Amino acid sequence: MSHDHDHDHDHDHGHGHGHDHGHDDHHRPRPVSAIELRTQALEALLVAKGLVSTDAVDAVIDYYATDVGPQNGARVIARAWSDPAYRRRLFADGSRAIAELGFGGEEGHTMVACENTPSVHNVIVCTLCSCYPWPVLGLPPSWYKSLPYRARVVTEPRAVLSEFGLELADDVEIRVWDSTAEVRYLVVPMRPAGTEAMDEDALATLVTRDSMIGTGRALAPAAT
Repeated sequence: MSHDHDHDHDHDHGHGHGHDHGHDDHHRPRPVSAIELRTQALEALLVAKGLVSTDAVDAVIDYYATDVGPQNGARVIARAWSDPAYRRRLFADGSRAIAELGFGGEEGHTMVACENTPSVHNVIVCTLCSCYPWPVLGLPPSWYKSLPYRARVVTEPRAVLSEFGLELADDVEIRVWDSTAEVRYLVVPMRPAGTEAMDEDALATLVTRDSMIGTGRALAPAAT
């Protein structure tokens, strides 16, 4: 895996936990991380200088939060499952193949697809901040940005995946891919059994965000 981070990462030294379990104390304000403070300061400076408006910032966030999400990546995976020629193109040149479906742009200039097989399981992380394939997965979940996930998934990936409920056999090789500003990764989960008669639209409903990060599997047909 690559650890060549050429971009200016902001090291987040917060003490968040690797998963969202819904136990936040709603009576106390959530601690603000260093990267959030830096982002807020940068936004305030740009607004003060008249270079950007708060409405423009809100529009970008809303776009990625509502219009762009895991459903884009799910369409890519469903096409790869059902179209062998597209699957080959996806692994040969991820960015170009994803662009065929109309997805690309900022945070997704260079995309690399990683294939899960019965003997190999892939998982993605950004060890120094939270680089993430926004055009296909939308905004990153909070646990993906947390320091415990970023540190532990590299040193003890099998244990971290087990905490997500993903148990892998001892003979399955786990490959951890470290995203950078230049390269983002997309995990192509294994196609579930019993889906041979399903079309692309139906297949896409089986693909979850976590399965494309590598912290989960695609859903079985009965699960939908």
